Amino acid sequence: MKNAQLGHLLPAIRPQAQLDDAVRLQSLLRDRWIDYPRATQALEQLERLLATPRRERMPCLLLHGDSNIGKTQIIAKFRRGHPDEFDERRGIEMRPIISMQMPPTPEQHRFYSTLLFEIGAPHNAAARLAVLERLARDLLHRMTPSMLIVDEVHHLLAGTYREQRATLNLLKFLANDLRASIVLVGTDDAVIALQSDTQMISRFTPFEMPRWHESEAFRRLLSAFERILPLRRPSDLAQREIVQYVLAASDGLTGEVSRILNAAAELAIRDGNESIKLQHLEQVTPVAIH
Repeated sequence: MKNAQLGHLLPAIRPQAQLDDAVRLQSLLRDRWIDYPRATQALEQLERLLATPRRERMPCLLLHGDSNIGKTQIIAKFRRGHPDEFDERRGIEMRPIISMQMPPTPEQHRFYSTLLFEIGAPHNAAARLAVLERLARDLLHRMTPSMLIVDEVHHLLAGTYREQRATLNLLKFLANDLRASIVLVGTDDAVIALQSDTQMISRFTPFEMPRWHESEAFRRLLSAFERILPLRRPSDLAQREIVQYVLAASDGLTGEVSRILNAAAELAIRDGNESIKLQHLEQVTPVAIH
């Protein structure tokens, strides 16, 4: 099949569509980035934070939204744009961005141990809190990160009120100590967790990733998927019937939209249709939507 017959695909994807079925099916399993306005806005906000000159009170961000809405993919995309660099003169790995997950229970000892693991620092997890804190601070000051990202911050609510306050104080301390921006990422429960501390509310600007609803933006999202799925025929995913079905089946979650379309594309390759039809969507969706 010639590239001229694959005009529905992005130029970079057209050669993939000419590969054999096994290779194309394997390609559907890879992570792919889809641009859409709210994600672009989030990335722009992160870039502004990263470019902020160091000062006493650094601006911080709370990126929140439902699980599977695309927050982690945004953070991963942002991190890929700012890789680590090795300072040969000082013999130190410079990391502009350090990213970690909040431990399942918000306990300071586990937080520092998780942080040290993320930056690749050998340590005794059973050491006293003061030892872990001192080691983490020393290494962070050497690495001079401009941003610390903490994902799954809604885990704060799994702890007692005292543990929540202690961890929030820890985050404020790190922001001041490093003069770095802190980005907290989590579900909408993260907003509740921060509301217990007025200083955190004033410092962290909330940025919500809402669920999709039927709109021109959602139709553009589906059209963007169509341009990167290695199918040899156009699917016209922006048609009303498919838009409404995918929206209802995905419950407006970006990650679920991706899963459904990838699974439907697999069926379209296997059955030779090379184009996603409504019957493909009905087969891959657990519950029929009408």
